[in-house]
Amino acid sequence: MIVTCIYVTVKPDAIQEFTKATVENHRESVREPGNLRFDIIQLSDDPTRFMIYEAYVSESDVSVHKTTAHYLKWRDTVAEMMAEPRKGVRYNIVEPSERSKW
Repeated sequence: MIVTCIYVTVKPDAIQEFTKATVENHRESVREPGNLRFDIIQLSDDPTRFMIYEAYVSESDVSVHKTTAHYLKWRDTVAEMMAEPRKGVRYNIVEPSERSKW
C-alpha cells in the first residue's frame, strides 16, 4: 500500500474554488481501480491549509493516477490558487498490515 499526504496552502481568496476543484478530483480518484482512500481535510483553525490523504494499492496505481484526465485537470486548475508549492509526503503503513482487510 502506498500512502501519500499532500499538504496544500491556498490563497485566502481561492478557498472556495480550490475546494470545488479538489472535491471533483476526489470523486473521480475514488473510482480508480487501485485507489483505497482519497480524503480531503481542512485545518480547523486555518481554512487556507488542506491535506489530501491518498492510499493506493501499488506504485503503479499511483503512477496511473498521475496520468488521469481528472488529476491533470485538478493540477492545472489549482496551480495558481496555491500560496506556496504543495508538498507530498510518503508514509509507511504500520497498521492495518497487509494481512488485514481494508
